Amino acid sequence: MKKAIIFLIVLFSQITKIYAQDLASNLSISWELKENNYEGKSQFLASFIISNRGEKSVDLQQAKLYFSYPRTVVSVATNNAKFENLSGEFCRISFGDAFKALAPKASITITYLANGKSMNYTDAPSGLYLVFNQNLSKTYPIKNFKVNAIPAQEKASLKLSPEKVFDKNKAIADIPLTQLQPILPAPNVYQAKTGFFKLNGLVSLNFDADFEQEATFFNQEINQLLGKSLAINNQNGEAQIVFKKIVGLAEEAYQIKVEAQQIILSATNPKGIFYAVQSLKMMFPVNSWAKKQNEIVIPCADVVDAPRFAYRSFMLDVARNFQTKQQVLKILDLLALYKINTLHFHLNDDEGWRLEIPGLPELTEVSAKRGHTLNDKENLHPSYGSGGEVDQFPGSGFYSKADFIEILKYAKARHIQVIPEIETPGHARAAIKAMDARFEKFKIAGNLIEANRYLLRDTLDQSIYKSVQGYRDNVMNIALPSTYNFIEKVIDEVAEMYKTAEAPIKTIHLGGDEVPAGVWQKSPAIQSLMLKENIKNYDDLWYYYLAKANEIVKSKGFYLSGWEEVAMRKTKLDGKAIYIANPDFTTQNFHAYVWNNVWGWGQEDLAYRLANAGYKVVLAPVTNFYFDLAYQKDADEPGLYWGSFVDIDKPFDYNPLDHYKTAKEDVQGNPLDTNIFKGKERLIDFGASNIVGLQSQIWSEKIRGPQELEYMLLPKLLGFAQRAWSKTPEWVLTENKVEADTAYQKDWSWFVNILGKRELPRLSHYAGGFNYRIPTAGAQIIDGKVVANIQFPGLKMMYTTNGVEPNLKSEIYTAPIAAKGIIKFKVFNAEGRAGRTVEIINP
Repeated sequence: MKKAIIFLIVLFSQITKIYAQDLASNLSISWELKENNYEGKSQFLASFIISNRGEKSVDLQQAKLYFSYPRTVVSVATNNAKFENLSGEFCRISFGDAFKALAPKASITITYLANGKSMNYTDAPSGLYLVFNQNLSKTYPIKNFKVNAIPAQEKASLKLSPEKVFDKNKAIADIPLTQLQPILPAPNVYQAKTGFFKLNGLVSLNFDADFEQEATFFNQEINQLLGKSLAINNQNGEAQIVFKKIVGLAEEAYQIKVEAQQIILSATNPKGIFYAVQSLKMMFPVNSWAKKQNEIVIPCADVVDAPRFAYRSFMLDVARNFQTKQQVLKILDLLALYKINTLHFHLNDDEGWRLEIPGLPELTEVSAKRGHTLNDKENLHPSYGSGGEVDQFPGSGFYSKADFIEILKYAKARHIQVIPEIETPGHARAAIKAMDARFEKFKIAGNLIEANRYLLRDTLDQSIYKSVQGYRDNVMNIALPSTYNFIEKVIDEVAEMYKTAEAPIKTIHLGGDEVPAGVWQKSPAIQSLMLKENIKNYDDLWYYYLAKANEIVKSKGFYLSGWEEVAMRKTKLDGKAIYIANPDFTTQNFHAYVWNNVWGWGQEDLAYRLANAGYKVVLAPVTNFYFDLAYQKDADEPGLYWGSFVDIDKPFDYNPLDHYKTAKEDVQGNPLDTNIFKGKERLIDFGASNIVGLQSQIWSEKIRGPQELEYMLLPKLLGFAQRAWSKTPEWVLTENKVEADTAYQKDWSWFVNILGKRELPRLSHYAGGFNYRIPTAGAQIIDGKVVANIQFPGLKMMYTTNGVEPNLKSEIYTAPIAAKGIIKFKVFNAEGRAGRTVEIINP
């Protein structure tokens, strides 16, 4: 009898599983935006359409639909459908009686109202999966999900017109390749000479002893291009490349002299020689990386160069969505080529912990994994479309200790410092949940001392808060000694990895941003701390934490870095809360990374105020350097857009020491009202001395793999590289507006030409090739004909007049088109990869 019961239970379980799989596979779900600015308010109407493609009725009442969604739902218009936000972007819909029998081939629509707006397909729900009541631990992904086309009434406001693109491109001059100075970022001096140096297997490589590492590295690259290495220190060779040490140049400065029989790279420091090599590579033909070469012909020239800013950084967020070790190494190759000398590595956040820490295995066992859960005990819940299955890339993943040491060594060989960011005390949900798991493990074992050693929350805390990203449990409790035990433990283990890698480390970035209001206010541990330390109000707890964290960081021989909040103090003026530069830490060498300059938000001068007050400031402005933001205001363009739209012109245009002067567009991409800058603090000479450098960044909420990362990063990064390295441009220094505009247009034309004709073709193959964004064409009707243009001269525009999609066999655009009707354009690179199609109607 017992065996029969077990058999029936197993049989029922199998039947239920088959039924659930069949149901999930037969369902298709689509999502559509219905209307923005609904009822004239900052809200929108949207719908899920659930369709039964099978032959049997479906009982959705037995299931719940889980997904990631970035908007706050206000109400659901459909009866018997319940929408819940569980945590962050983790949401679910429960189905009532109306969904008990969804007939074959039938559909049902769930319409809801949400706050804000929905402007591109990045805003849509993602990572949909079902969980059935019969087995709450088993998930079934919705494989048939699509985002519907934008309704006609919304399309006009959400689509970028080809006319607007045309208008932005129309002043670009098409410069012949032979007239383009070939090095990017542009050197201080480039003097073209007549003749060429021929790099082949007969060339010898000679170097001073101090530059042996750089020479060896260069020779390895030449071996990849030519299939053979150069002879070393052969003084009798007919043609030579010489790495020469000279006295008196700055650390990263260099000189190059290319003659017909000799190339001399000169520098005082190995960093300078390394950057001389990168510039020399820029002078190679762009197809040098496409296949093995018999010979590389380099034009003769003299180059003298040094960077404008000593700190040139890119921040990569691997916490929200992971990137593999191999992809990080590829990004390091890219940074090195364009003389970016720092990788700011964002290793943890609410949604993931990505670095193995010896002694704290729960950080990666629990918090490096995402998948369906309602308690986060074994893994974190899904975020940013990672779905219900555990261990799925890019939601899950981490770097082992060996991986991280390899990354550090790889970066060091390319003269790139890696700054680790360990988010504290906010954005710490992943760490908190991991240490909860550790607490439970040791508590069950009866070891309460060890259980509490690294606990990050007060178990009696009843505080109510909500972070910007929608979390109610993501802030470390700064009254607990165990919180500081945790921070010190992580710093010690990270420092040990740097020591093993023999890699430089000067600072630990501790985050410090976006701690929400209401946190800690009902924590008994906090109440005791405030009484003990005579802390009068909750805002002052922040300065207590910073002082403690700074003590730990300094005791390890480092200085503290953090986001702008580490340099700010909350106070009141006329009864209203305001932020000022905090006088407490101006002498502590805090490095404040300032992102908030959103035009119109009121903090346009924040970076300058902090620098003028004495803080070391890294300029990381959202308006120009947040590369996860969409290139353009276009429903088909991926990316966020809350702080700006960031095409390649935004980093190129940025004027670090007076960003009011070159600001052009507001948050919505419209012409900027510069009156918002009236009364804003400007950078004084003392403040300018505190500007450490520039940093670009990619936050990875909506980036699901290397292809999307590269699309958002390139070619924007090249505009950043130009601004971070090259000297102050003439169009910034010129006071006469007409002369400044002329100088700017000349500079901009050179830049976009060198991208289209040299850099993008190079990047199609360099380091294995990159998935850079190919722009859309611009088009306009002039005198009855369709005239088209392009952002990057050198790429090809193909078009059709018969309604079909352009391809490489279509007509190439060379002159205005007289044909009537729908004209479609698409831009292609030399490898045949294309951007999006645009169309214009010639009536």
